[in-house]
Amino acid sequence: MIETNSEYFIGWGTLTLINAGLAQAKGRSGLAWFLLSLILGPVATFLIVVMDPPKAKV
Repeated sequence: MIETNSEYFIGWGTLTLINAGLAQAKGRSGLAWFLLSLILGPVATFLIVVMDPPKAKV
């Protein structure tokens, strides 16, 4: 039982790091998306992929 929980934790943690990298590549805050990914997980990945990059400030 403990091994299953640790595998889940490692997978979720890896996903948060991947999401932070994806967000930074799209011009968004990596830290904000890292924290959001802790809560939303795969849903955050989907949002990062489908959202348009932020518009440049004038």
